[in-house]
Amino acid sequence: MVNKRLMPVSDTPVVTRFAPSPTGFLHIGGARTALFNWLFARGRGGKFLLRIEDTDRARSTPEATEAILKGLTWLGLDWDGDPVSQFARADRHAEVAHQMLASGHAYKCFATQDEIAAFREQAKAEGRSTLYQSPWRDADPASHPDAPYVVRLKAPREGATVIADRVQGDVTIANDQLDDMVLLRSDGTPTYMLAVVVDDHDMGVTHVIRGDDHLNNAARQMQIYAAMGWDVPVWAHIPLIHGPDGKKLSKRHGALGVEEYRDMGYPAAGMRNYLARLGWSHGDDEFFTDAQAQDWFGLEGIGRSPARFDFKKLENLSGQHIAAMEDAALLRELQAFLAATGQPALTERQRTGLAAAMPLLKGGVKTLPQLIEKANFVLADRPIVPDEKAAKALNDVSRGILAELTPHLQSASWERDALEAAVKQVAEAHETNLGKLAGPLRAALAGRSVSPSVFDMMLVIGREETLTRLADAQGRG
Repeated sequence: MVNKRLMPVSDTPVVTRFAPSPTGFLHIGGARTALFNWLFARGRGGKFLLRIEDTDRARSTPEATEAILKGLTWLGLDWDGDPVSQFARADRHAEVAHQMLASGHAYKCFATQDEIAAFREQAKAEGRSTLYQSPWRDADPASHPDAPYVVRLKAPREGATVIADRVQGDVTIANDQLDDMVLLRSDGTPTYMLAVVVDDHDMGVTHVIRGDDHLNNAARQMQIYAAMGWDVPVWAHIPLIHGPDGKKLSKRHGALGVEEYRDMGYPAAGMRNYLARLGWSHGDDEFFTDAQAQDWFGLEGIGRSPARFDFKKLENLSGQHIAAMEDAALLRELQAFLAATGQPALTERQRTGLAAAMPLLKGGVKTLPQLIEKANFVLADRPIVPDEKAAKALNDVSRGILAELTPHLQSASWERDALEAAVKQVAEAHETNLGKLAGPLRAALAGRSVSPSVFDMMLVIGREETLTRLADAQGRG
């Protein structure tokens, strides 16, 4: 017997789902899985659903659920409808198990844990498979004792189950390698394997896109689909993410949670772009928009080998997205970053200054903290206190030159050419050049040795503020 039933999907609306367990933060691997499901659904006018698999009551917490929702929201992955709680559907899961009992596709097993352990020990000693074969599988219900029992699936023991996977290809598992898995525990609670199938069916999920650590689960779950006469969704099991060293991504490689990347100042658009490219490709395209990703994304572009996380590529894409972002959108992203990381909100003066300076700030930075550092000249309050490196540019000689420059700037028209001409005139009078005056000017205007062009800064902060900062610098000794 070969169990290989796939539902026709050509004219069926696409429905995908992301089903995290709320036992901790939103892992970067989970975020990529969610993104792939979101892209696949959104690009086909379908639905992207969210299910919280909170059946592990000992480890599931409301705080973890909230962290997952916040992580998805920051990443910009919107879902359709309300999140579904798997635990809240336990009665429905049990109902399906009893339907399978009634149809003969499941049975009551009264074996104790000691009996199961003894079976496995004997099988191991005799060199046989240790997969448990219950003596209750074909027992007459009249012989059932009045004792606790579990409900087991009556799985086929001959033939094979073929997982027709859109990423891994056809994966064949002999049915004699699969045991009669438990559907309901002795306390009547459903197992994870049953709950997943029932939920996916009831939610109308057409495509199950998840990590390849669930690949073997698909064979077991297909047997439940077959027992219930339900259509099997399209499977797509994606490889896991590894670190740069080729080993499974872990804490030793750095940040694991989505919120950590948010707090490091990577913009959500850059993170989406990078995660989309982590194991999926569209030709040689590296930088792309959400609209392009939704239009291009397909299961055929997912590779079978584990993807390697590369911080340099993430930074590069992050910088490109910052540079390409509209000024107003980038300002909103910056304000959200400050709020999320517990930093003071921008004042009205700072917001106005940033809005004016944004075209100068976007290029050459990789993260939002780098942008903030570059924007120090509009964010800092007077008097501007130069950092250690910038302070070295302000000595008695340079302060004297700034004092001489001040009246030239007072009378100059506030345009770039005029400002350059004024500074150049003073520089030539001291037998130096513009570059030599840039250091003290930067220290006076920005308090930094690295900043946007001094003339750009002057134009942004205006005549009065420029002259006041130069006066402050001249008086600092």
